[in-house]
Amino acid sequence: PVTPDLLVSPSSQDGDLGSAYPEDRGNWTGRLDFLLSCIGYCVGLGNVWRFPYRAYTNGGGAFLVPYFIMLAICGIPIFFMELSLGQFSSLGPLAVWKISPLFKGVGMGTILIVSLVAIYYNMIIAYVLFYLFASLTSDLPWQHCGNWWNTDLCLDHHVLKAGNATFPVNISNTVSPSEEYWSRYVLHIQGSSGIGSPGRIRWNLCLCLLLSWTIVYLCILKGVKSSGKVVYFTATFPYLILVMLLIRGVTLDGAWKGIRFYLTPQFDHLLSSKVWIEAALQIFYSLGVGFGGLLTFASYNTFHQNIYRDTFIVTLGNAITSILAGFAIFSVLGYMSQELGVPVNQVAKAGPGLAFVVYPQAMTMLPLSPFWSFLFFFMLLTLGLDSQFAFMETIVTAVTDEFPYYLRPKKAFFSAAICITLFLMGLILTTEGGMYWLVLLDDYSAGFGLMVVVITTCLVVTRVYGMKRFCRDIHMMLGFKPGPYFRACWMVLSPATMMALLVYNIIKYQPSEYGSYRFPTWAEVLGILMGLFSCLMIPAGMVVAVLREEGTLWERFQQAGRPAVDWGPSLEENRTGMYVATLAGSQSPKPLMVHMRKYGGITSYENTAIEVDREMEEDEEEESMM
Repeated sequence: PVTPDLLVSPSSQDGDLGSAYPEDRGNWTGRLDFLLSCIGYCVGLGNVWRFPYRAYTNGGGAFLVPYFIMLAICGIPIFFMELSLGQFSSLGPLAVWKISPLFKGVGMGTILIVSLVAIYYNMIIAYVLFYLFASLTSDLPWQHCGNWWNTDLCLDHHVLKAGNATFPVNISNTVSPSEEYWSRYVLHIQGSSGIGSPGRIRWNLCLCLLLSWTIVYLCILKGVKSSGKVVYFTATFPYLILVMLLIRGVTLDGAWKGIRFYLTPQFDHLLSSKVWIEAALQIFYSLGVGFGGLLTFASYNTFHQNIYRDTFIVTLGNAITSILAGFAIFSVLGYMSQELGVPVNQVAKAGPGLAFVVYPQAMTMLPLSPFWSFLFFFMLLTLGLDSQFAFMETIVTAVTDEFPYYLRPKKAFFSAAICITLFLMGLILTTEGGMYWLVLLDDYSAGFGLMVVVITTCLVVTRVYGMKRFCRDIHMMLGFKPGPYFRACWMVLSPATMMALLVYNIIKYQPSEYGSYRFPTWAEVLGILMGLFSCLMIPAGMVVAVLREEGTLWERFQQAGRPAVDWGPSLEENRTGMYVATLAGSQSPKPLMVHMRKYGGITSYENTAIEVDREMEEDEEEESMM
């Protein structure tokens, strides 16, 4: 007797097909895993060492106006688009291009960019570990001059304060102990004449880099099941330390001098295009769009997770954290400027200069300086680690989704292989001239290449795949369609803004430099090629996709541009309407109602699917009448 289709359970219908399927890719194990992973990924080192500096150089408090406008135009819409693509398909940044195989090169470009960033980002974590261990002492090693690495130019603030009454000191030609500790002891940069002669490996830095890669590997060992638990600590603990540093900072003498300098609005800056570009760049890099991390994290969600709500929590939380970090940094810089008797703008720096020179110097001026120094570097460590988890999870997920049969069962081994490879590639960063290579990677690996990737993604989803179809997918997944705000941003505002960013970056191109060192021409060419290579992945991917199709050249382009047959939700119970029975191994196409009864009756999401189907039928009728 034939069992009626309605009585067949989902588990009994597969028969022996189960062995032919790849191992399950897994999901988040807790409700907050995804949200905290996104917060940890977005809130990184840039919030502490780039945002405050960008704000004060671009109009202080007035900078918040373009910052929040750019967040609304560029940040939130692209963030939501990435999450939607990942959650709808449950695929990584390479396999997600089943949406339009012609553009799979975009995914390859993303992986190349993320790999380069992961190499140098972990080196920054290694520097943080170095300072963290150096803080485990009663007297910070960068507190005084007189060490073997110090020069005659070294002058610490204790001598300056004590000497004011007895002899005049010209501080313009002096160097702080913290600056010499960073450049002459940690980096030992005097052993290198430039990027072409990196010198010897600094074994203490090499061991710190090995330790940071070991920590990262142990945390991503079981994929999102392990990293999803680690972020409960690494995403929340920095906030506790940040609040402690903020409270300590605002209680110092001269703190308000620094905060006033940070937030005093200079509205005349808003007339400058540079300020708007800087605001867009800060949003772009701070939220981590285009790196594939958001898409990867969302791909481990359940199909109906409310990513619309999560988008606003993460993006606004990230912005508020940046502003808070500015208060914590500038309150201490205000105190430092008062102690040294110099203006705030002479002590304010951005990037590694702030984290490894200025702030450590400020710590030496506080009572219990090793304690505050340890807290600061522990905060930087936790901020950096969860961003690095995201980069590694992106690479591993992308490749394992491409070869699920072979790599998913060996995911731990494959993750180890990638960590070892990137560690070996990063060894040049541990040499005496390693900082020059780090600056080159930082300037070029995720510059214009990343913008090209994001612009292409936006245009493919809205123009090639189709805005109407993309909105229907979101409707099917979340139960409602994106409003006019999101559609306007995706269609026009976001791509136009990023195009302007790209053009501005090309026009205002400046060669890399580190302090007074200017990079040679060959290094500049190497950097530009690094950026171009990720862009060239797009046409290379197109050539491969077209060669795989049949017919005339135009027919091949059309076929490669259409979604793959198995594009859509990964689980059959979520494949309603046009996506029913397009998975490999699924039964012959069934009416929508039969499909839904089979998976447990009609829910609100299935009512949505009926609406979506009805809309599609109406559209088809309209097209046939035309």
